[in-house]
Amino acid sequence: MKPRRLVRSLFLLPLLLAALLLAGCQRSDELPWKLTNVTGHMPDLDFKLVDDHGKPVTGADYRGKVVLLYFGYTHCPDVCPLTLAQLHVVMQRLGPLADGARILFVSVDPARDTPDVMHAYVNAFDPRAVGLSGEPRALEALSKRYRSAYTREPDKADGQYEVSHSSAIYLFDRDGKARLLSTAADAQDDLVHDLHLLLDPGAKP
Repeated sequence: MKPRRLVRSLFLLPLLLAALLLAGCQRSDELPWKLTNVTGHMPDLDFKLVDDHGKPVTGADYRGKVVLLYFGYTHCPDVCPLTLAQLHVVMQRLGPLADGARILFVSVDPARDTPDVMHAYVNAFDPRAVGLSGEPRALEALSKRYRSAYTREPDKADGQYEVSHSSAIYLFDRDGKARLLSTAADAQDDLVHDLHLLLDPGAKP
């Protein structure tokens, strides 16, 4: 098994199991979610980072928007570009509702992912995507906050390197509350369906 896949498996499994077990102890959510419901089981959106314009931002700056939080890096050879491309299609399928959402792409490779690099990268996928980076300690703390993980792999002969990382997408409502977890096993239709409910519960998915 590749290191990146191993990291995803090891760190997503406890999160999914915890969400499923705790769900039985809570009042069932009235909305017909299709993704994993983590309401009440994960902390609110909270961080102090720098956006892709070099501006300091916090989780509070995105209140009023439905947030899709994803950890990755611009040199990622596969899962990151595929995920961002999928999220762009999801935004397109949402139509005008997508203006109420933001994709927060948090770098796990701050040494190479400067604001300029992040800005060019995320905007190549979708205008509603924001690249976030910061000090290694702040990124590590945010990763642990949401039970994600990343590990820098050994340098290659040319000096380049990869970063193995978890690949879940965390969905937060307009109040910054953690609501849902999407993984690679979930269908795009399910993500579109649940985003419809988060963005406008009265709209027909």
